Amino acid sequence: MTLGEKLSMIQQEFKAKKSRYNSFGKYNFRSAEDILEGLKPFNKKYKVHFVINEEYNSESSLPVIISHARIVDNESNEHIGATAIVGVDINQKGMQTPQAFGSASSYAKKYALGNLLLIDDTADADATNNHSKKANPKTDSFKQSIEYLKSAPEDKKSNVLQLILSKHGDKFSEKQKEALQRLT
Repeated sequence: MTLGEKLSMIQQEFKAKKSRYNSFGKYNFRSAEDILEGLKPFNKKYKVHFVINEEYNSESSLPVIISHARIVDNESNEHIGATAIVGVDINQKGMQTPQAFGSASSYAKKYALGNLLLIDDTADADATNNHSKKANPKTDSFKQSIEYLKSAPEDKKSNVLQLILSKHGDKFSEKQKEALQRLT
């Protein structure tokens, strides 16, 4: 089984519990730790492991944490990755600087893993807490799919596209499907 096939199976089988509760917003949400805990059974089953690396970029006016999530095949050492970029609001009211960086780091890890595993955060209240703005799940899944395709190795993009379409294709318009096809 190729790494792409293993990743596809994990994406289909994976369920991440929402074990955290936001008492202010009154909703349950999942954390990066919840996702990583949910992945542990797949490490042995598919002979893979997951790695998250972060880097800090202060070149812009807003500090940024870049998180890279990868699945690595233990037999071939091949890997597939996804990335998330999150700004650090060091002036966030009520947070000390370490808390602001920790919060941004947690979000970056969560979204990098979400991109890798095609977790649809449109169903996660943590992602949809938009203060009365209307959310569009079709657009969110499409944007996530674009990022996932962009992060895929060139020789794997067509396989990744097939995985995306098999999981989310019914949510996309024909124009969106054509746009994704152009990225391969």
